[in-house]
Amino acid sequence: MARRNRPNPGRGAGLVRLIGGQHRGRRLSIANLDGLRPTGDRQRETLFNWLQFELAGSRVADLYAGTGALGLEASSRGAQRVWLIEQHPQAVAALKAAVGQLQSDADVQTADALDWLKRTEDGPFDGVFVDPPFAAQLWQPTLEALLARPLLRDNAWVYVEAPTNWAPVVPEQFQLSKEKTSGDVVQRLYRYIS
Repeated sequence: MARRNRPNPGRGAGLVRLIGGQHRGRRLSIANLDGLRPTGDRQRETLFNWLQFELAGSRVADLYAGTGALGLEASSRGAQRVWLIEQHPQAVAALKAAVGQLQSDADVQTADALDWLKRTEDGPFDGVFVDPPFAAQLWQPTLEALLARPLLRDNAWVYVEAPTNWAPVVPEQFQLSKEKTSGDVVQRLYRYIS
């Protein structure tokens, strides 16, 4: 869910604001990394309106957690269990601090998302956030990895955030449920049908 380039020591750490649920309005520090940015408030509002009846008691994986905006928002809105998967050490440290600040039981994993999907025993998941750094173009391999093992419950949702010029070749098990374009970003919500 983040766009990363390289650290920028001249810039101060930013903040992400949770927009709903138990921790609505809480501001959390994010890592001081150039190009790391949370999904915008309006985009998150759209997404969580789509998911408003899906989160209570759910098991959710945020595969490219970055700032944690999506996974922590899901936790704030009633997800029973959230896994935040991130490989950058500074981002992981900020995620752990945010989880501590919220007194959340979200599980922060320092890992490459694709490797984690190959080895995790934490599934099946009710929902998955797929918002990798745009330049890495990891959407296709991530969707394929989700199908390689029984990681999704039937009718699980998979949220994909990508640039508008992304031309997806989505496996047939993922059926498009919702779509919205905001500027140069497209939001897509898929349903997994086994």
